[in-house]
Amino acid sequence: MTDTPAVFRKTYAAFLFDMDGTLLSSIAAAERVWGGWARRHGLDVEAFLPTIHGVRAEDTIRRQNLDGIDIDEEVRWVERAEIDDVDGVVAIDGILDFLNALPDDKWAIVTSATRELATRRLSAAGIAPPKIFVTAEDVKRGKPAPDPFLTAAERLGVRASDCLVFEDAPAGIAAGEAAGADVMVITATHGGHFETAHATTGNYVDIVVFARDDGTLAVERRRA
Repeated sequence: MTDTPAVFRKTYAAFLFDMDGTLLSSIAAAERVWGGWARRHGLDVEAFLPTIHGVRAEDTIRRQNLDGIDIDEEVRWVERAEIDDVDGVVAIDGILDFLNALPDDKWAIVTSATRELATRRLSAAGIAPPKIFVTAEDVKRGKPAPDPFLTAAERLGVRASDCLVFEDAPAGIAAGEAAGADVMVITATHGGHFETAHATTGNYVDIVVFARDDGTLAVERRRA
């Protein structure tokens, strides 16, 4: 028997990355915008903010069941405010070197953000978008449904069950599980202990990726 998590003992056809909290930190900016939106609608900001992470803006707003609002208009308001506010958006430690070690056709970003917002935040963090880039507009059902990860795997020409998903939020983790993929949880933006059965890493400095001769990918803990 071994205590080494299975993700460090397997190879994968491709890696699928969430964006916010996984490739980059945008918590401060997102909470500034969503906090303002919540106050406009008389919501309990402290209770509301933990619910925004990892899901589409439209889904977040619909869950509030607010009377007399135009959902599309509210989504546009939040979207524009988030695009305008990227102060403090930064790459997770080690992610640039990690992504640079991956073949271009072996990874994708799978985010609940719209393409315009995702592109803006990636630019602010200094991360170049990959060839395969699944955003909120690309699926009818967002996370925690498996659709975003299934779509990314299909576009890469692989099965989701042969992929490793990198995620940070419960909705995204559930989506990865539902897609049949293995999951690694990135804890860089978690304020405290995060309870999960999946392998975790605080950042990408502590792990290293290998592209095998057969075209598969492997990830290992970096040796001291």
